[in-house]
Amino acid sequence: MTSVDDRPAAPPAGAPRRRVNPVLALLRNSWRQLTSMRTALILLFLLAIAAIPGSVLPQRGVNPEKVNQYFVDHPDLAPRLDQIGMFEVFGSVWFSAIYLLLFTSLIGCILPRARDHVRALRMRPPAAPKRLERLPQHAVLEAPAAADPEAIAAVLRRRRWRVTVRGNEVSAEKGYLKETGNLLFHVSLVAVLLGVALGSWYGWHGNRILVSGADNAFCNTRQQYAEASLGPRVDSADLPPFCLTLERFEADYLASGQASRYWATVKVDEPGGAARTAGFSVNSPLRLGSANVYLLGNGYAPVLKYTDKYGRTQTSSAPFLRTGDQNATEDGVAIFPDANVDPRTGTRAPDQQVAFEGLYLPTGPEDGPYLASQYPAERNPMVNLTAYRGNLGLDAGIPGSVYKLDQRQVANGKLKAIGNKVLRAGEKWKLDDGSTLEFVGTQPYITIAVRHAPGQTMMLVACVTLLLGLMGSLFGRRRRVWFRVTPPEGGSPTSGSSLVEAGGLPRTEHPGFAPEFAQLVAAVSDGGRDDRRAREGDE
Repeated sequence: MTSVDDRPAAPPAGAPRRRVNPVLALLRNSWRQLTSMRTALILLFLLAIAAIPGSVLPQRGVNPEKVNQYFVDHPDLAPRLDQIGMFEVFGSVWFSAIYLLLFTSLIGCILPRARDHVRALRMRPPAAPKRLERLPQHAVLEAPAAADPEAIAAVLRRRRWRVTVRGNEVSAEKGYLKETGNLLFHVSLVAVLLGVALGSWYGWHGNRILVSGADNAFCNTRQQYAEASLGPRVDSADLPPFCLTLERFEADYLASGQASRYWATVKVDEPGGAARTAGFSVNSPLRLGSANVYLLGNGYAPVLKYTDKYGRTQTSSAPFLRTGDQNATEDGVAIFPDANVDPRTGTRAPDQQVAFEGLYLPTGPEDGPYLASQYPAERNPMVNLTAYRGNLGLDAGIPGSVYKLDQRQVANGKLKAIGNKVLRAGEKWKLDDGSTLEFVGTQPYITIAVRHAPGQTMMLVACVTLLLGLMGSLFGRRRRVWFRVTPPEGGSPTSGSSLVEAGGLPRTEHPGFAPEFAQLVAAVSDGGRDDRRAREGDE
């Protein structure tokens, strides 16, 4: 006889585990890391560090002349820095990468938190725990004036608590301003970044010197700026059309030489309208459509009339730039490249060009040395000039400054000094070849900056809301309180007094919660009469 052992049946095979796509898992984990608050703080710190070279090193969009000078001073280091975008930091690839990652990280942090915050605001305060005596704040009230749950709820609502009544229990919470302020802070930070991006893409700015007189009028074209920078989304044709002519410049100085007031008066010509006169100062820019004209500086342009040996007269009103002292000492150069042209042949010898380099003193001293002005206003104007004759090097095609001579021409002997003279207004200087130079006077000039910043208003509003959100997140404290009304023994209103048990829980560290809880308990015990008396006293 054959016996058969009953073996337990094998358990049914479970469903095969779903295999996770490694690419999707990597993307999901990367997104979680990018949108974490820790990553956002790290990126914000990196952005601050990345902005340091833009403040330390000269930038092409701000001052290209200083960038060129940096290449001259550091011929080995400057090309390497240029390869990694150190002279265009805020437009470099690596700075833009940090900027965009921070922008994405902040949005990824804000959206889930905003959703959870709105959901929490719509939810009712949670029910009271069973053991209120275990909470950090606890109190028991016997026979309070507000022994009814609705009366307790009314007292709490007058103190701006969110209240829910569940039978004989009252739940209340307060302090969502902390999370609201936190979200407002981060949303404002995103708005600041967006405003910076708008200003970088669609903004533009340019600087130039504007000398008084109709012959020196300025029209808003890129070619007439000494330096200009347009955003990637801005074309030269997008600049608003207008022309400015400096009619008058007024400056008031204290006895010490410190300036107390600057005011520039210009004539404005815009298409479709008659010419008008407008004024602006340092802290009050001139607004022309989408562009603002700012007053950055001022000075004097000496008017020098040169008569060459053939009797041909030329006039220069090139501005002299301030040397940096408080009394407005200026240095500069007046060049006459077309001087000494033979009227018979119409040709000019390349070694007969003339230039005058030196100082302008608004208030020169009575006795030498004539090296510095004694006051910024024009009380005793004079020029201290050195005359040069030779080849100015203008035909070589090498870029140079219009405010100083090419010292290489002086060093190689192609441009030679032929004399020095101090001239007051109206005086003449006769040179060795019979030519003369007359100091006619001066014309004031101003340095203006024309700017269009489309994200400026957004950034201002965002900064204000950022500060408000920061104060809300710092001073807001979330807390909850519960009241439970226990009816008298026997269930009859006349058999005894009702018992009210109260408990409080701060959701964050809040040193002032204990006094606040005691005030709530006192208000419930008093039935809210103190609140009503306070309101009646205010009325």
